[in-house]
Amino acid sequence: MLFKRMNVYLASAVLIVLSACGSKQQQQQQGLPPAIPVTLQTVQATTAVYHDEYPGTVVALNQTDIRAQVTGYITGIYFKDGDKVKKGQKLYSIDQQLYNANYQQAIASLQVQETNLLKAQKDADRYHELDKNDAIAKQQVDYADAALESAKKQVDAAKANVNAVRSNVSFSTIVAPFNGTIGISQVRSGTSVVAGQTILNTISTDNPIAVDFTIDQKELYRFTQLQQQKKANDSTFSIAFGNDAYPKFGSISVIDRAVDPQTGTIKVRLSFPNEKHLLKAGMSTTVGVLNAGGTESVIIPYKAVTEQLGEFFVYVLGDSSKVTQRKVQLSRPIGTNIIVKEGLKANEQIAVEGVQNLREGAVVTTQSPQPSAGGAKK
Repeated sequence: MLFKRMNVYLASAVLIVLSACGSKQQQQQQGLPPAIPVTLQTVQATTAVYHDEYPGTVVALNQTDIRAQVTGYITGIYFKDGDKVKKGQKLYSIDQQLYNANYQQAIASLQVQETNLLKAQKDADRYHELDKNDAIAKQQVDYADAALESAKKQVDAAKANVNAVRSNVSFSTIVAPFNGTIGISQVRSGTSVVAGQTILNTISTDNPIAVDFTIDQKELYRFTQLQQQKKANDSTFSIAFGNDAYPKFGSISVIDRAVDPQTGTIKVRLSFPNEKHLLKAGMSTTVGVLNAGGTESVIIPYKAVTEQLGEFFVYVLGDSSKVTQRKVQLSRPIGTNIIVKEGLKANEQIAVEGVQNLREGAVVTTQSPQPSAGGAKK
């Protein structure tokens, strides 16, 4: 009887130990994270046609502020705001009464000096005749010659004064310095203006018109080549305002002389035809530069990208069905896809669905693969 009880106790102990071990093993298995279902896609490189975009500003190729060159009151305005004006066209007049009076005074002073010169010339001639006959002291002849030279200098000074006053008279009439469009007048008739300070108006050209934008110094070589490759009806450079594209294409007018050492950028100026005057100086626009067609680019769905603190990552499939988070540099979006400049190579596999559930080193199980983004177009 005792032997049977000992067998029962031993059997119960074995069952308890086995049960405890099984429970522990089951708990360990339950603690392992399950494989995360994702959709994978093989990365492919393809030729993409797209435009690089830059913020730009419409500017006039030629523009200048019109300032008063003499002080006075505006007596006349000879155009309408926004008019097309031609070089030499009369725009403003400033009160000429004072300048005309000064001019007449300067003329009179010149005439007096010319009369004095004539008298000094006659005196000198007469003294030289007397000197030939030793009928006058040599000192008197020298005095006459000195008076003649002084009279000549005074005439020259009087002529210079006449020219200066005549300039003031001409400056009181302001004309257009070149063909262009004049803006809204900043003064009205009767306004007092100060020489060199008061801006009366602004005149600028508008056909053709320019668009300025800046590029990174790394792109300078590319844009220098584009400047040299001028072709008829070239669609390389375009501009848009929101969803509205400007119907004409532009060309590089000039690339600035030097790179800004603080920003590492350089200014590029485009020239656009503007026959219908749709473009106005000061407008903000988006410059589109057609990307070179023969280069291959890595394009992936944008939904495969995650962002962390301003940096972008994708999950790349590695060994043992584990994914690795990899940093990438993105370029221009094309529809629902995006171009990857650095970080991915063709034939690598990335997660495109279920990305929000992934972490570094996570084990994944694949769903049905989706077609590659290689055929994506803008």
